[in-house]
Amino acid sequence: MLVLCLSAPTSSRRGFTCAALLLSCGLGWAQTDSAVPPAPDTPAAVAAPVALAAASPIALAAPLAPIQPVPVVVPLNEERILKVIPDYQTVENSHQTIAPMTAAEKWRLAWREVIDPFNIASAAMGAGFSQAGNETPKYGEGGAALAKRFGAAIGDFGSQNFLAAGVFACMLHQDPRYFRAGPPSGFVSRVGYSLSRIVVTRQDSGADAFNASNILGMAVGIGASNLYYPSASRTGTVMTGRIATSLLGDVVGNLMSEFWPDVQKKFFRKKSKI
Repeated sequence: MLVLCLSAPTSSRRGFTCAALLLSCGLGWAQTDSAVPPAPDTPAAVAAPVALAAASPIALAAPLAPIQPVPVVVPLNEERILKVIPDYQTVENSHQTIAPMTAAEKWRLAWREVIDPFNIASAAMGAGFSQAGNETPKYGEGGAALAKRFGAAIGDFGSQNFLAAGVFACMLHQDPRYFRAGPPSGFVSRVGYSLSRIVVTRQDSGADAFNASNILGMAVGIGASNLYYPSASRTGTVMTGRIATSLLGDVVGNLMSEFWPDVQKKFFRKKSKI
């Protein structure tokens, strides 16, 4: 028993127990330096239990944190509706974790829409119809009046876009894009969703919120047009009519963004991204 105790490793608990027994019995061998195991407070003795605890299966069985999906950065949509109408703001596959737009990307979206050839051509066409019927804004007739109408049309569209997608979207931390519901939802549900996006938008955090950026951008933009509209066109009736026209344009735009990929898939054999 004595040999077993003295030959045991100094880091084992058996050495500590045997040493205690020998000392309590008053044996002479306990007085020699070579026979006494190291005190429990030595580094080697303390390190062993720590190492055993570190390798304990209980410690290794600690639950792992769930892996969060990596947000996907979605660039501006370069697809065109009917090959001509820009659709920069549409996120076709919204059934994934989408990274929010940066402030620079929001301003880039607004700028791309304003300078798009289709939108400029639409402004010119609208100015032409307004000129033909001497309608709002009532600048009169002649080449100078037509140029003013064209400038006013660009100003109307540009100011509303910059205010909604740039100023207020950045200020209120809202995403100016349109996130499709897509085929997983039914037709009626998707129509209702498209209409609801007029007053509901997505925050940069991903949560739904009142679409204040779009509503304020439209209202402030229309109000700002009083700076360059003639006095005959700065009436409450004219302003109300322009608000109704802007809202109708938003409704048509949302419906086209929602269903155009389906039309492409059905009639043009183009694969949808969702």
